[in-house]
Amino acid sequence: MLKGRHLLDPTDFSPGELDEIFDFADQIIQSPAQFNHLCDSSILATLFYEPSTRTRFSFEAAMLRLGGNVVGFAEPASSSVAKGESVADTIRTVACYADIIVMRHPKEGAPRIASQYSPVPVINAGDGGHLHPTQTLTDLLTIRSVKHQLTGLTIGCCGDLKFGRTVHSLIKATSRYPDNRFVLISPKELRVPDYVTADLAAKGIPYQEVERLDDVISDLDILYMTRVQKERFFNEDDYVRLKDVYVLDAEKMRLARQDMIVMHPLPRVGEIAYDVDSDPRAYYFKQAKFGMYVRMALISKLLGVS
Repeated sequence: MLKGRHLLDPTDFSPGELDEIFDFADQIIQSPAQFNHLCDSSILATLFYEPSTRTRFSFEAAMLRLGGNVVGFAEPASSSVAKGESVADTIRTVACYADIIVMRHPKEGAPRIASQYSPVPVINAGDGGHLHPTQTLTDLLTIRSVKHQLTGLTIGCCGDLKFGRTVHSLIKATSRYPDNRFVLISPKELRVPDYVTADLAAKGIPYQEVERLDDVISDLDILYMTRVQKERFFNEDDYVRLKDVYVLDAEKMRLARQDMIVMHPLPRVGEIAYDVDSDPRAYYFKQAKFGMYVRMALISKLLGVS
């Protein structure tokens, strides 16, 4: 039963519960008009302490397409946060007005604190460089829809694996499915945190860390590209030095298998050339649309109206 639950971590729901969400998302994709009034009179609050396009818009579009309404802020300076209000007090206040809350925050763990004070479901829309569970639901639905499975895959993650919360969430979630293996492609300075690889090692899940994309792209079922995140760097010189380390272009795509798919949580900032967009293996914009459908399913399930 998902009604009333929080989603703070991609492993908060079991694989079976995730399948329930994905199956419902598939129903919505097939007949979206049937669900136009599912959340009539329900209100979603979006509390975005960090910039966002896809995550915020897809949540808002999801609720509006379900017939509900949206309140919230996209800039904390326009709220009482600017006056020094705590996360706990903001949440307790917003929960008086909304039935479900979506929160993005630059500090790791902030959505978990919020959940401790909220009488309504809280969804983590990204906390610092930590996790991004609804992006992971988007990614899993995309993979399942294209590959028709979530098992037995070779998943390559490329770019900023140190600060990339989408990567951390994806690895954590897909490592629960049998026979998956990971190829982690990054410069030494942006390697995935030790706790991620330690967890893989403890579970006996195969992985390798490499620095050259060209050497491994032909082995991959999925290539998950990420941008180097300027906002996570303390030293701009380091960002400038690393931001263009990996650029996926049409020439590199010729090295990949014909059934490999390219994913990206977006936004991109040069790491995927525009000449890849026309390749049928490029799924990042389709992935963004899957994000709206999976959030429609998630909102419905947490409100208990599906």
